[in-house]
Amino acid sequence: MTAAGEEMYALVERLYPLCRSITGDGVRATLEIVGEYLPLQVHEVPTGTQVLDWAVPQEWNIRDAYIADTAGNRVVDFAASSLHVLGYSVPVSATMPLTELRGHLHTLPDHPAWVPYRTSYYTPTWGFCLAQETLDALPDGEYEVHIDSTLADGHLTYAEHVIPGQVADEVIVSCHVCHPSLANDNLAGIAVATFLARALAQETPYYTYRFLFAPGTIGAITWLARNAERVERVKHGLVLACAGDSGRLTYKQSRRGDAEIDRVLRHVLAASERPHHVAEFTPYGYDERQFCSPGFDLGVGSLSRTPYAGYPEYHTSADDLDFVSPEAMADTLAVCREAFAVLDRNRRYVNLSPYGEPQLGRRGLYDSLGGRSDAKQAQMAMLWVLSLSDGEHSLLDVAERSGLPFGTIAVAADALHGAGLIKA
Repeated sequence: MTAAGEEMYALVERLYPLCRSITGDGVRATLEIVGEYLPLQVHEVPTGTQVLDWAVPQEWNIRDAYIADTAGNRVVDFAASSLHVLGYSVPVSATMPLTELRGHLHTLPDHPAWVPYRTSYYTPTWGFCLAQETLDALPDGEYEVHIDSTLADGHLTYAEHVIPGQVADEVIVSCHVCHPSLANDNLAGIAVATFLARALAQETPYYTYRFLFAPGTIGAITWLARNAERVERVKHGLVLACAGDSGRLTYKQSRRGDAEIDRVLRHVLAASERPHHVAEFTPYGYDERQFCSPGFDLGVGSLSRTPYAGYPEYHTSADDLDFVSPEAMADTLAVCREAFAVLDRNRRYVNLSPYGEPQLGRRGLYDSLGGRSDAKQAQMAMLWVLSLSDGEHSLLDVAERSGLPFGTIAVAADALHGAGLIKA
């Protein structure tokens, strides 16, 4: 996991300078880099396409932007940070006094050294984001304002990576690819999703895993609209965001609150004894709110560290490469792998010898425990599995009721299944 953490951090470093938005070449460049790690199926959806109650917007691209003083010095420069331009700014080329320009400037007075991240996706306008201390240092006078951008019919871009499973039922893992230079809110989630997919590809999973790399909100809505006929295959799901900061892990439950993914994450986090918080669902946050909307009502939760808008650096230039760490991303990845191992192995069984306790010794099941330091625990796991294998209780039910580790319960179930005492 240490090596994976370093590799994820290196991926975040590569993606950090790119200017992403909900459409445009920055998204494509991001997916090209992710495509070096995973084979991706990239989808281009034309402007104007009706997607549920929305329509795919015009595509936005930007080449340069700056505010320059009368001496030609760029006092605000898009080349220095993609955060400096209001996302989706229409093109502008003008000279105006500072008094007029102020109406197009966005700062954070409470954090004067930070640059805010702001957008205007669906209201045509333009603007710049800068540090309050930079604005305070600007003298009155004329300034040249230039934004070399285009807002025109084009496409919305998203990508999928699918890992075939033993069954067609799917687990969807989603992350958003629409934010510019924000290391935690965006890039850490992309990195964890990428390396989670690589890890699962080395296994033979029970479920089919579908990884979705899409712009927030409109991307998930577009995917749901284009896949409405097969959404019923999605049995479980997880949205990854804010996956690389030093805060405790936070799992936000699905709208249902009792979906299997909710139970699995609660169990895994509690069993790991990591500092964590389980939050109730709210219809605000990331794309779990799209997957959990009442018409779909999918069992999709969200895993993050410090959650949405829960840290001062959120949506500011302080969410930079120093704000995330390889260790935090590796820990998030480890929890995802632990959770999906439980989800993938969780089954219901029927006891084929339900009248009284079957003789385990005659079947060599006790002998197989000889010399094990946890022999007593393993024996109890077998008895618990036999007791609760009534077709109604899953292995996770058995683990929770017995207080035994899920892995121990799963091993016991395998042994009992091999001896012909239970069937799935």
